[in-house]
This record gives sequence, structure tokens and C-alpha cells, in this order.
Amino acid sequence: MTNILYQQIDQLSKEKGINPEIVVSAVEDAVLVANRKFYKSNEDLRSTFNKESGQVEVYAIKKVVENVTNPSREISLESAQKIDANVEVNGEVKIQKATDVLGRIAAQTAKQVILQKVREAERDSIFAEYSQRVGEVVTCMVKRAEGGDIIVDLGTTEGRLPKREQSRLESFTTGDRTRVVISKVEKTTKGPQVIVSRTDPALLIKLFEMEVPEIYDGTVVIREAARDTGERAKIAVLSKDKDVDPVGACVGMKGSRVQAIIRELHGEKIDIIAYSEDPVAFVTNALSPAKIGRASILDIMEKHMEVIVESDQLSLAIGKKGQNVRLAAKLTGWKIDIKSDEEKRAEIEDQMAQMAAKTPLAELPGLSEGILQKLSNSGISTIEELADTPIAELTNIKGVGPKSAEKIIASVKDYYLKLSEAPITEEPSPVLEGVAEKAAQEPAMVSAEEGEAAVKAEKPAAPDESLEDPAIQAESDHEMKNEEKREE
Repeated sequence: MTNILYQQIDQLSKEKGINPEIVVSAVEDAVLVANRKFYKSNEDLRSTFNKESGQVEVYAIKKVVENVTNPSREISLESAQKIDANVEVNGEVKIQKATDVLGRIAAQTAKQVILQKVREAERDSIFAEYSQRVGEVVTCMVKRAEGGDIIVDLGTTEGRLPKREQSRLESFTTGDRTRVVISKVEKTTKGPQVIVSRTDPALLIKLFEMEVPEIYDGTVVIREAARDTGERAKIAVLSKDKDVDPVGACVGMKGSRVQAIIRELHGEKIDIIAYSEDPVAFVTNALSPAKIGRASILDIMEKHMEVIVESDQLSLAIGKKGQNVRLAAKLTGWKIDIKSDEEKRAEIEDQMAQMAAKTPLAELPGLSEGILQKLSNSGISTIEELADTPIAELTNIKGVGPKSAEKIIASVKDYYLKLSEAPITEEPSPVLEGVAEKAAQEPAMVSAEEGEAAVKAEKPAAPDESLEDPAIQAESDHEMKNEEKREE
């Protein structure tokens, strides 16, 4: 009997994975509860486990006083010195209680207390162990199915694989072995519940760490991972050694490394891309296998990017049901808008046409600066916007009454009326301008013939060949002089 009980306690502790001292404490508490139930007294009882004898000893603790008023907790000095000769007033003495008189009911009570204490200690131990293993990949065995969930054996406890954490391509039967990632540990009334997953991107990362030595030793780093479980996955890898190709290292010789992971994931396709600190380059790589024409950042704070591709690459960049662009957005953390070059060209033309069609409100005649300012403050900045605004909305603008609204509408109508009646003219010639000016000064003396004559006079005359002969020129000059003399 020396160590039989303690040996059993030690064996139970190893099986349950708990500290032996916790079981010893449970045994002490159990015997103490059994004694209180048996003696039904108000004594201050304490229990101690004796490892040498293997017995649980129970004592009643009493305080030494001169005058006893509570016999269950106090003892006189004379009676106390019979137990311990060295005790003094205000000291304590221990009076051993017999435990061999406990009956079957007390023993059953002790058993229940021990089981409850051990169970609580086991739950705390499991929770403490698996809380530190969240994100770890473990190999487990399928035990049974409960509805859509699968219960797996993790060794020291059971884990639950919920339906939402299962791949659509996978099915399991009892006894199958598979790898899962511990996603979280929950405390429930029935004890700790370990939740495992087959869809977590951490599973993909851990599988690559197990298959690729360069990732295990830190030469190649997986920066990001995204999964559409059962269909496709993308991982972004970066090499710390310029002589090591991160993508090639993950693919392996003839794809041996990545194929092993694909088999483990039951045929899930995996895209391995090179990570880049440049967001434009990273997004471009993430949209692989599509060829990207150009990418531009629309809003760096909101992480919004626009990607332009050729028309024949648009469906490939988007992917089946938007899968490729969705995974790329998850991987990079950027919101991605994909457009074809034709769509972008049409959009730019549309914007230019809209800009060209807009006329500033300041060009509308007949309105005061105050009215223009009120319209501008209300969000109306062009004549076109003003023309589309009903009169009821105009009167709702602060400072614009019904009369002002009517005046504004009349000004808009006059503007468009004059715009439609404006003739299309060409720039007049200087000759016609001169005729018009003369007509304005002497309207009665100018006729159509004069106008034609003026136009003809403006034209350069054809050279007179006779003037080129000196003899003829001299004769002409002589006749002109004779004519002048006759007139005199």
C-alpha cells in the first residue's frame, strides 16, 4: 500500500495529460467532502495526501482558547496540551479524523468529486495546449460525421471540421487520414472545442513550407496567399537570395513540388507569382496568366487601381465568374477595375464630349453676380445643367424666388434662341469692307455697278505689251501733250 495509490494517480495524470499534483488535490478534496458529509459537523476540516503511506489523512483544526464558546472550532488549553504539549493559547492543534468509517455513499461522493476535478483539469490542459497551436498543420484521422460536420481524432482530443471549412471537391469516410490546420479553440459547456479547417490559406502556406526546402530555411518567403477553395489558389513569393528564383523553387523540377501540394488539395489549381513592393507590378503579376497592357492607381488611400487589357485578354484577366480578378484582389489587397482598351477609349471620348458640351454659367447674359453665385453654390455650374433644372427646384434655392426663377428661365431661353438664330458667316474681304463703308457714308451715290467696278479695280491689270516699246511710249506721251494744249 506504500505507493499504490500514488502510482495510480501518476498513471492517470499521464493518460489525461495533466499535472499529477492536480489529481492529488482532487483526491484530497474528494476525501474532505466525504468526511464532511459523514460527520455532518461544523468543524474546520483539512486533508493531506501522504505519499509514503498512500493514505489521505483528514484533520480537524481547532484554536486553543482559555474559555471555549464554540466546541466544534475551539479547544481549551488543557485539552490541547494533551495532544501537543508545546501548544499555547491562540495556537492551533490538529485532531486526526478516522477515514476508515466512511460508508458507501461517502465513497461514491468522493469518486464523483475526483472525476469532476480531473475532467476540469483535463479541459483546461487541452485548451491551454491547443490555444498555442492555432495556425499549426496537423495530421488527423476521420472518426465520424455529425450532420455536415466531420469529427476528427487529433490524438489527445477530438476536433471538429465544419462544413463551411471543407472543400467542395473533397469527401471523407471513417478512417481516412488528412491534414488540417487548427483555426481556433472555443470554450463550451462540454469542454474546449477545437475547430480545424481545410479552406484556410494557412494550410496552403504550411504545405509549401513542408514541400519546399527554400521556404523552410527562409531563403524564399511566402508574402501572401489567397484561395478559392477547391478551384484555384494564388501565392506571392519573394526570394532573399538574388541567385534563387522564388517561383522556380516552388514549382520544382518538372513541377514535382507543386504537384504534390495539388494532390494533397485534391486537384486545386495553384498560381505562383513573384511578389513586388511596387503595387502596380504586384497587381500585374497577380492577374497572371492574363497579359496586362497598363495599370494605373486611381486612389492610393483607398487602394483602388485600374487595369487596361487588350480585348482578347479581358475574359482571361477576369476569369471564370470573376475568379481570377477576385483572387488577385485578395492577394494584393487592392480593389481592381479591369477594362478593355476599347472600353477605355470609348470612356475617354465620352468624357471629352461631355466636357466640350458644357458651357460655364458665367457666359449666360442677363443675370446678376448675386444670382450666378447662388446658382453656383447650389451645385449648378453650367448653362446645360441650368437648362435641365425645373423651375420648382430653382425656387428651392436659398435667395431665389419665383420672379428670379422666371427671369433665369427667360435668360436661358434667350441664350438658346440667339444660339439657334446666329448666322454662319465667313470673314469679309477688305474690298467689300471698303464698299460697305462707302455705302454707309453715301448710300445714294453708290450703286451695284460701282461696287463691281471697285472689285475689278482691286484686281491687278494685265500687263500692256505696247508700253514695253519705247517708241510707242514716246508717241503716246506726245499725243497727250497736244490734247492738253487744244483744251487750253
